[in-house]
Amino acid sequence: GLFVTDYFTRTPRKLSPYRSFASIELFHFHIPEDTVIAVWNLITFKEQGGTFGDQCPDRSITVYFRSGAPSVINPLHTHFPRDTAVPGSFALTLTWTLPNRTTGVFNVTSPLPGDWFLAAHLPKDEGKISVKVKGLEGLYEECQYLFQPQLIVQRLVNIAVLYPGHVTEQSMAPHNRSCLYKVFVPSYTSRVLVEVLRCHGAEGCPLWLRVRAKAPPLHNSTALDCREHIPCQLAQDLPFWQHWYYVLVEKHPGVPGTVSFQVTVQLTDCSRPSLARPPFLPSSASMNMPHSFGSVGGLALGDNPPPTNPNGTKHPVPIPVTSPAGEQCWPVRPTLRNELDTFSVHFYIFFGPNVSVPPDRPAVFVINLLPVLDSGGVLNLELRLNVSSLCGENVTVFGCLNHEVPLTSGDNTSVTCETESLAGFLLSVNATASLSRLRIPYPQTGSWYLSLRSLCATEHGFEPCTNVTAEVYLRAYLSPCINDCGIYGQCKLLRTNNYLYAACECKAGWNGWGCTDNAEAFSYGFQLLSTLLLCLSNVMFVPPVAIAVRSHYLLEAAVYIFTMFFSTFYHACDQPGIVVFCIMEYDVLQFCDFLGSLMSVWVTVIAMARLQPIVKQASVLYLLGAMLLSMALQMDRHGLWNLLGPSLFALGIMAVAWTARTIRRRHCYPPTWKRWAFYLCPGALIAAAAVLLYAFVETEENYFYIHSIWHLLIAGSVGFLLPPRAKPSRRLGPLPRRKGCGYQLCVNEQEELGLVDPAVASINSICTS
Repeated sequence: GLFVTDYFTRTPRKLSPYRSFASIELFHFHIPEDTVIAVWNLITFKEQGGTFGDQCPDRSITVYFRSGAPSVINPLHTHFPRDTAVPGSFALTLTWTLPNRTTGVFNVTSPLPGDWFLAAHLPKDEGKISVKVKGLEGLYEECQYLFQPQLIVQRLVNIAVLYPGHVTEQSMAPHNRSCLYKVFVPSYTSRVLVEVLRCHGAEGCPLWLRVRAKAPPLHNSTALDCREHIPCQLAQDLPFWQHWYYVLVEKHPGVPGTVSFQVTVQLTDCSRPSLARPPFLPSSASMNMPHSFGSVGGLALGDNPPPTNPNGTKHPVPIPVTSPAGEQCWPVRPTLRNELDTFSVHFYIFFGPNVSVPPDRPAVFVINLLPVLDSGGVLNLELRLNVSSLCGENVTVFGCLNHEVPLTSGDNTSVTCETESLAGFLLSVNATASLSRLRIPYPQTGSWYLSLRSLCATEHGFEPCTNVTAEVYLRAYLSPCINDCGIYGQCKLLRTNNYLYAACECKAGWNGWGCTDNAEAFSYGFQLLSTLLLCLSNVMFVPPVAIAVRSHYLLEAAVYIFTMFFSTFYHACDQPGIVVFCIMEYDVLQFCDFLGSLMSVWVTVIAMARLQPIVKQASVLYLLGAMLLSMALQMDRHGLWNLLGPSLFALGIMAVAWTARTIRRRHCYPPTWKRWAFYLCPGALIAAAAVLLYAFVETEENYFYIHSIWHLLIAGSVGFLLPPRAKPSRRLGPLPRRKGCGYQLCVNEQEELGLVDPAVASINSICTS
């Protein structure tokens, strides 16, 4: 056949260490139908400071693949919540082959068409808190690991289509090894029968017959050797509805000459178990195609067969098909979809939610999940048995949830929800356990069928009940996260390009998909201790407030009180556990805490500059600082430069003021060694130690006590650095005024700590009388 190659790529993204599913990078691809091979090229490279990170350490990268929905991964081996089904996925670990770059290749032969998802992450790390790391971009060149997946698919075009009840003649030349066909299976089909007729070759019928749903067959697909089975018939019971089935006729290796054969397909309509589907049906059903095919399937009853296909000849032939006893499908009751919000969908049953399950047949319901839109949440199913409806009988109601086809077995005593080609989930309720739940994170989209059956328990196992109709309360809904992540987690709505999904981000040491794994959880005493430390450490601001009031720095004292108040209640509201107390909205408390901290640094350094004798309107700097800091916090609240920027700017102003005063007085300012040794140097060292702890030492694990020490050090440094009260101005008495014109000598002695000898009067200005 003719092959077409398609190429897809995604933008490189920075990978993060795994903490929860919210920390992974998710990539969404779409594989077209009739794809015979898909090759993912996984490119990973390091960056540091905008260049190649040759010096960065090698860290393994794990990539997960899954078709239909994102992978449900568990690299930390945490416990899943009860009643949670974990779908499988394939994982691949990339190792480094070059100092700054590595490439991995992942091949999938005959992949399932539709949505494919890749999830990638770094191993768990004891890294710094992201707030600090984000601000260190200019101080420390962080190693970044970037991941870029690329997809190359090769698909067949013009695959021959088989029509039910028609025979396709084919001659396989010596240089050809196989012939590929496909047939569309509509709803309410209980059986697909593929048969090879009139096979002639050098060694009888040297052919293999393989059948697979959704994608071309593989070497391990359902197969039949036509040399050993006469007639060569391959049947598929309970096929997937509304999907293509692919038929591969493959020649045995080493067989010379041409092999001629005929192939035909027969579909059994389970709504009429004694009849096969007729060769011709009205409208699009005659071509066995979806309605979207338009005029391709426009034959009406009695029309002629379709024209001859270039690969062979089609004509209707009568084929006797026997349906197994009891092979039938029951009416499927639809559900009403009610969308409340993103990933918040309720599925209501007509004339429900109470469902009657008769003893002689199952009750079947369908839940339709929309492509892409519904695969990023959690499918929840709940069964509750009305015990009073059992009339004292030992009845058990079994529910089978299967994807894309309902499981209807002729054996009414069977309690399994799986077959050789079909997997499902089993639920059961009885008089003892009247409630059963099932949660499926990231479910595959499409149609999910729930089949309910009632069986009675006897000494010989389960048997059909007689004259007992069980009543079951059925609830089905889609939610963003499992139980909204509980009290120790937060359900986050995430986005990758145009795909939305939800995941839990756990707190207080709790882990797992529903934040229910308490293996590393913080105890109540530990949570209380951390809250008290973070809150009560702000009491250290009381001494700086007293010093400021005593020195007549009322504006500075008001800022310190503001900082102490909002820092205390912000940390009381910011706790991850259950020891939480919020007097305002969290965002308001956080903004006020950050603003108060930065303003405390700003007003302290401006006060140290002693600008009043130099700049008459020094109070303008306080107002300007408040406005600029508010703007900076609104742009980037979580950044180290929000602390360093204002601090360095204020220190620059202070340095200019001190330098001007030193030049004017012609000796160092402040002039005494005691001021440097007992106040300025200790205060500066304490403040520097606080900044270093905040930026380089504080992590998620030690946050509660390191940040408490930060509070103590910052408040203590303010007490050391705040300058003392200025001496009041002393003016010389007016000189005796001469008659006529004269002058008045004005003296300004506003010097700190009385450092200038009072007997020496410095003349600062000459005032006209």
